[in-house]
Amino acid sequence: MAISTTARAKVNLCLHVTGQRQDGYHLLDSIVMFADLGDRLTIRPAKTLSLEIGGPFGTGLSAGSDNLILRAANLFPPAGAQIQLQKNLPVASGIGGGSADAAAVLHGLSRLWQLPLPSLQAQLSLGADVPVCVAGTPLRMSGIGEVLTPLHTLPDLPAVLINPGVGVSTPQVFGQMQNRNNPPITRLPETETGVAHCIDWLAAQRNDLQTPAMSLVPQIADVLDALNATGAALARMSGSGATCLGLFETRKNADQAAQILQQNCPDWWIKPTTLQGSNHAGHHEIGHIGQ
Repeated sequence: MAISTTARAKVNLCLHVTGQRQDGYHLLDSIVMFADLGDRLTIRPAKTLSLEIGGPFGTGLSAGSDNLILRAANLFPPAGAQIQLQKNLPVASGIGGGSADAAAVLHGLSRLWQLPLPSLQAQLSLGADVPVCVAGTPLRMSGIGEVLTPLHTLPDLPAVLINPGVGVSTPQVFGQMQNRNNPPITRLPETETGVAHCIDWLAAQRNDLQTPAMSLVPQIADVLDALNATGAALARMSGSGATCLGLFETRKNADQAAQILQQNCPDWWIKPTTLQGSNHAGHHEIGHIGQ
């Protein structure tokens, strides 16, 4: 039997850069949630390890040994599997596409091969976002990505994700930063909150990479302006960009905003979604399909 799983988009609702270690790694403090959309992976038993890439954003992606999916597979003892990636998320877009793909493959191969997941340190060797994507639930991510604190008070958040079709280099964004020692996130709500209260709390936080990214990709400002014009309760860049999120109080409002935006900006990638809150046990629903 083949295994099918979704690599859900990772959204940084806020991202504070609080310092930089001597080895160059940046210290982060971020609230992460996962959308109800993402890339799709199918994994089948095989004699050798292989990767095929398709989907709307698959063109030009390397399926060679440098691909994060194959690097993730190689954290296990050598074995065979045929991996197919349906690339639905924009590349280099600040919503953890590659890291989410790697995490989904780790879960899928763990199931297929009946092996435990690789260690946190091994996961981190693939990138700072991989452990949080392996966890797949609402988390506060700190340190260099290795300190993960589950969050139990976040509601489902209706949202619209927009990417203007421009890739952003994370190292270049960090290179544009003027200040790397910023205050951490303020105290989180300790009891379950409604959507409006949660958005109010998030509005008091920041993405410290947003201004540096906008200096490299001015279109990010256009996306944020467009989201605000549709009545988003909060518009902010995710991760290192260029994908931005607009939060809305109801899914109906998010769907209506996405429809308007798609008409006005047909060249942008625009998706209404629900960021899945603390009541969702996990996001690595792995299904079995026939050969």
